[in-house]
Amino acid sequence: MRVSAGPFRHLYDPSAGRAESWYINDHTLVRDATGRWHLFGITHPEPADPWHEIEFAHATAERLHGPWTTRPAALRTDPSRGETHLWAPHVIARDGTYFMFYDGGGPDRTATAMCLATSTDLFHWTRHPHGPLFRDGYDARDPMVCRIGDRWVMFYCATDDPAGGRHIVAYRTSADLVRWSDRGIAWTDTATGTGAGPTESPFVLRHNDFWYLFIGPRPDYVGTEVFRSADPLHFERAGRAGHIAAHAAEIVRDDDGSRWITSAGWGRGGVWLAPLLFGD
Repeated sequence: MRVSAGPFRHLYDPSAGRAESWYINDHTLVRDATGRWHLFGITHPEPADPWHEIEFAHATAERLHGPWTTRPAALRTDPSRGETHLWAPHVIARDGTYFMFYDGGGPDRTATAMCLATSTDLFHWTRHPHGPLFRDGYDARDPMVCRIGDRWVMFYCATDDPAGGRHIVAYRTSADLVRWSDRGIAWTDTATGTGAGPTESPFVLRHNDFWYLFIGPRPDYVGTEVFRSADPLHFERAGRAGHIAAHAAEIVRDDDGSRWITSAGWGRGGVWLAPLLFGD
C-alpha cells in the first residue's frame, strides 16, 4: 500500500488583515461539540524566529475547507512557569474536555518541558496545575497523542541520548493523559545531532491492518516520509510507504470520512491542505 497526496490548496493565511507576513508552523486541527473546526499552531511574523515563538495561533471555520477566521491567540508563554517558547500544540477531546499538549521549552534543552493545558470550549485554556508532564531532550517536542488499545500513546521527536545523539521518535503511554510512562522508541534514525532533525512532526494513524508513521523534514524542509508497520510502536526503514511534499504534516478526517493532509512552515504563507491517498 503506497501513500501519497493529491494537489495542495491554500487553507488558511495568518497574514490576512495584518500589515506584516506571519507564518504557521507545527499545528493541529480539532472539531468542537457543535462541529466547528479549530486550528492551533506555532506562529510568528516572518522571517523564522523559533526562539521567540511565544504564542499559539487560533482560527475557526464552520467547514474544514473554510473560510477560516483568525481568533485571538489561544495561549502565550508563562515565564513564571519556566516557559521560554510555545511549540507544536496537539489537541484531542476526551469526555467533554480538550487536552492541548505542547513543548514549553525551558533553559535546559536536554530536559525540555512537555506541557498540558485543558479547555471545555477551545477558546479558554488552563495549564495543568502541577507543571510539566515530563521532561526529555534534546529539544524533545512535537507531541502527537492517539488511542491505541486500552491506553493513550504520545509520540514525539527527541534524541536517543537527551544530550544529543541519534534522532528518534519516542513514545510514552498513559491511562489518564496526565501521568505518563517512561519513554520507549518507535523509530531510530541514522542521522545524529542535537536540535532539528528528520524525525520531527511524528503523526501515527491506522489504515486497514497497518499503522503508518509520518515524519519529516525528509530529505528537505518541505518533505514528509511515510513508513508502514503492523506494530504501532515499532517502525523500520524497510517499511517505507511513500513521500509527500509537506512540512509539519497533520492528518485530518472530514465529516464524510475522507482523510486530508496539511502542510505549513516558515515562508509557506500559512496552512495548505490536500487529499491523503492510499493505493497500490
